[in-house]
Amino acid sequence: MWRKILTGVAIIMLIVGVGLFMFPIVSNFIGNIIANSETEKFDKQIENIVENITFDEAFKDGMIDEDGYLLDKNGKRKSDTPILFKADLDRLYKDSVEYNENLKNNQSSHLVNNNYYTEPSLDLSSYGINDEIYGYVSAPSINMKLPIYLGANSVNMSYGAAHMTYTSLPVGGESTNTVIAGHTGYVGRIFFDNLKNLKIGDEVTLRNYWQTLTYRVTETKVCKPDQSQDIFIKDGKDLLTMITCISNNSGDFDRYYVICERVK
Repeated sequence: MWRKILTGVAIIMLIVGVGLFMFPIVSNFIGNIIANSETEKFDKQIENIVENITFDEAFKDGMIDEDGYLLDKNGKRKSDTPILFKADLDRLYKDSVEYNENLKNNQSSHLVNNNYYTEPSLDLSSYGINDEIYGYVSAPSINMKLPIYLGANSVNMSYGAAHMTYTSLPVGGESTNTVIAGHTGYVGRIFFDNLKNLKIGDEVTLRNYWQTLTYRVTETKVCKPDQSQDIFIKDGKDLLTMITCISNNSGDFDRYYVICERVK
């Protein structure tokens, strides 16, 4: 009897042990599938942008539903990705550049409390974008590709990388610094966990609705939470700064920075 019980316990412990061993591998695999699905959908959308009409006009005409999916004559969805409209994206680009220009003179006045980065810089739904994705960030050397959401709040950071409000939107340009935050050690997903494996000279790209921006890693560093000078715009520079939390081995967390400068 006891032998059977001990055998059963051993089997259960073996299953649990294998499960714990496999969990990071499986979660990484699933996380990559989710991230790739979002970025592939993004690429598909920007390959099929509709001209000569806006989201609101198409919705009024019954061409799309409220989420932007094409409808057939019976009102049923006939596309597997939402439709984007050039006029709306042109307006988004104009507003994004204007947002970045305004930051050059008064960025520091906004970065005064711990909640400055959580609210979206722009409401993407007003441009016909309802999945709240602005683009994606890629780093081939660490097999990272993540969608970018506007606003570094807990919801957005549970889905991918998050743009920190009151830093430059990811459209590039002189005197800009796009700051993107991502989790490390998030249960069930791999976000910025491998950021520390990026090396000086590695390439990182930002894909938005209009172009692909290419950056090169110029510096990595560990900073305390109150050492945030690297999120500010540097005059004449076109920068991408990625941030994640890392343990300081004392029960708290420091910040790991990867600073990149645009090369094309």
